[in-house]
Amino acid sequence: TGDRVAGFLPNCVDAVVAMLATTALGAVWSSCSPDFGPMGVVDRFGQISPKVLLVADAYRYAGRTHDLGEKVAAVATALPDLGALVATDFAGTGKVPPGGVPFAAVVGNDAATVEFAQVPPDHPLFILYSSGTTGVPKSIVHGHGGTLLQHAKEHRLHVDVQPGDVMFWFTTCGWMMWNWLLSALAAEATVVLYDGSPTTPDPGALWRVAERNGVTHFGTSPKFLGACQSASLRPGEATDLNAVRSVLSTGSPLSPEQFDWVYDAVKRDVQLASISGGTDIVGCFAGGAPTLPVRRGELQCRLLGMAVEARDVNGRSVVGEKGELVCTRPFPSMPTGFWGDEDGSRYRAAYFATHPGVWTHGDFIEIRPEGGVVIYGRSDTTLNPGGVRIGTAEIYRALEPLPEVTDAIVVGRPADGDVEVVLCVRLAEGIELDAGLRDRIRTAIRRATTARHVPRHVFAVADVPYTISGKKVETAVRDVITGAPVHNRDALVNPESLDEYAGLPFNS
Repeated sequence: TGDRVAGFLPNCVDAVVAMLATTALGAVWSSCSPDFGPMGVVDRFGQISPKVLLVADAYRYAGRTHDLGEKVAAVATALPDLGALVATDFAGTGKVPPGGVPFAAVVGNDAATVEFAQVPPDHPLFILYSSGTTGVPKSIVHGHGGTLLQHAKEHRLHVDVQPGDVMFWFTTCGWMMWNWLLSALAAEATVVLYDGSPTTPDPGALWRVAERNGVTHFGTSPKFLGACQSASLRPGEATDLNAVRSVLSTGSPLSPEQFDWVYDAVKRDVQLASISGGTDIVGCFAGGAPTLPVRRGELQCRLLGMAVEARDVNGRSVVGEKGELVCTRPFPSMPTGFWGDEDGSRYRAAYFATHPGVWTHGDFIEIRPEGGVVIYGRSDTTLNPGGVRIGTAEIYRALEPLPEVTDAIVVGRPADGDVEVVLCVRLAEGIELDAGLRDRIRTAIRRATTARHVPRHVFAVADVPYTISGKKVETAVRDVITGAPVHNRDALVNPESLDEYAGLPFNS
């Protein structure tokens, strides 16, 4: 027990089998989706020294098949303690990387008896990863007991998952919602897996998945619902959604207009549950309740067993006002720690430095007098396009090999109900930001990270603002480009540099 098994896999049955087998043996499961570049994968798996790496021959997205051979080779080479490389034939190519063995050969050797390892409640179950905002992503360890209790509560009590129900969530196995989805098996529900683009060949694709499989709980994101709304789709008329009892959404806040659209175009007698939590807790702080009313623009309630408050800048608990999300008492799915953080110092600094003894999550919320919760977004600088958390440090690392770029700063800008990534670069002397350089920048980011990291806007700037202590001031740049007041100019070594950001030509 305790060995790490890593999956660099699409969202497929073999990934589920591997995860269940790993955790049944008392080993620890960790996974990344195949749209990550090798650097992003190694930043994660390199911290945990997996004994086994499971990979796929390829993955599919938007009608195209993407070979994974080069990525797999780069990742495997960078993991010196790797003992076994196992390849699943997801795309049917039959390719097995050098030194690897086929997944089918491994699972074909049935054991005489199935022996489930008996482990204590806090024995490591999953290792998930933070977004990598300030450096290499944190390796967050979640235990068996707390994870299962949290998910059982959320599934059975908050969204009414019953034996025989069918749960679907559009996710990759690099997002905590994959782990959350699979815990529905413990509620005796069936889970539906989907890998690829949610809007290929058209925005109705996922609704047809729900129809074909009798989905009772349909999990998605505001970005997907917005795409359906923009396409004037009416899923309730185009598909048979009689089985659907709950539409669940996370990744970013649902707008009031999206509440209206779901009840008009999808189904009138459905529980629309916007839920919010995070990788840090592999669960939710606020979400749905089948016994409570749904109010447009709000999460229905704080979850059972979660002592959630909103605290203002003075540390006072407030209701009806915006504040920082804190949790004042222990809860089941608190991480057992960070991998490699032997003395717990990084763990305490991440969650308990702002309010000693109180979990500070990094979300900006409002608790309404009626009990509902409104999420206004992250209170840090994590980017969140399409509801997928993206760390700025990962983008900066992708730019390092480009000699034309001497410095950069990246922020998120609200646009059309989503967040678009804005990248500002300081260039080497004599270099101009032409179309060719923009393409090279975007290609470098896509190759090193994922397509979701690619910036919508790339601008050249004369300077990047820094604090006197030498830290980039992403929040100040974000505030300038969104028209919000900048509160920390006095802390900058070059505050005059912000003036240029106010005039960036977004519409040109």
